[in-house]
Amino acid sequence: MARLKDIYKSKVLSALNEKYSYKSSMAIPKMQKVVISMGVGRAVVDKKFMEAAFKDMTQISGQKPVVCKAKKSVSNFKVREGDKTGLKVTLRGVRMYEFMDRLINLAIPRVKDFRGLSPKSFDGQGNYSMGLSEQSVFPEIDLAAIDNSQGMNITFVTTAGTDDEAKEMLRLFGMPFRE
Repeated sequence: MARLKDIYKSKVLSALNEKYSYKSSMAIPKMQKVVISMGVGRAVVDKKFMEAAFKDMTQISGQKPVVCKAKKSVSNFKVREGDKTGLKVTLRGVRMYEFMDRLINLAIPRVKDFRGLSPKSFDGQGNYSMGLSEQSVFPEIDLAAIDNSQGMNITFVTTAGTDDEAKEMLRLFGMPFRE
């Protein structure tokens, strides 16, 4: 079993139930999925950017990403409808908990000048989004093989009804929020 899933069952469930006193155990919030996305707009100019981002995203997430295509043509950005402009991965179950564990305990501490995650990035429905400016904070990525730094967005989708419940759950998992 993934370490964070074990922590969820042993500590987080009881702590959330104690703080919010839910009427049913099914009402206690849980993690639904983690979505990792990466915009690769430079791939329009040179295809090697997409290949490198695809390889890095596969190593970070542990599964193959889906290639996203442009919905509209935008002449200012030299993008045509159907051009490959991004990648995304949806993690659920064991892979989700293993990714969260690596993110919280290995990647976030390696971020330069880190002062905590912003507590204002909740969407009002219990989901949290954050961004990383470079993929090199993950230990799976070989620093010598990186040609260009690539950022990514990470969204944590929960079943929590409010942002406060979701923040408390993520804090109990070990997310380092700013106070």
